[in-house]
Amino acid sequence: MYGFTIRIPGAFEVVVARVPEELKREGFGVLADIDVQATLKAKLGVKRLPYRNLGACNRPLAHRAIEAEPDIGLFLPCNVIVPREKDGRNVMGFMEPAAVLAPAERPELETVGTEVRARPLRVRDTLARA
Repeated sequence: MYGFTIRIPGAFEVVVARVPEELKREGFGVLADIDVQATLKAKLGVKRLPYRNLGACNRPLAHRAIEAEPDIGLFLPCNVIVPREKDGRNVMGFMEPAAVLAPAERPELETVGTEVRARPLRVRDTLARA
């Protein structure tokens, strides 16, 4: 498994706006917001449903991970996706830290991964209750 998701009803732009707010409550900032739909349309002429990729970062946890394994920066920031589905619902998907950190086989990273994973799970649960 490389991520976990939740399906969220509502207008796409409203959902996209809520995700960074909830991430912020868990100590994440959004460093990048890539509009995949617009990029594919502009660069390839491809039409698709709305799709956003948010690069989220919890700076203290990122710092700990980089201190333990400098090359882990290749996997940062944590990606959060928000694509629109055909049925009108939206998906929030968050990368699974264990999938990224496991190959390093470093105990320090396991601890960071556990902390990182708990936060977006709380975001997921908050959005599910809304």
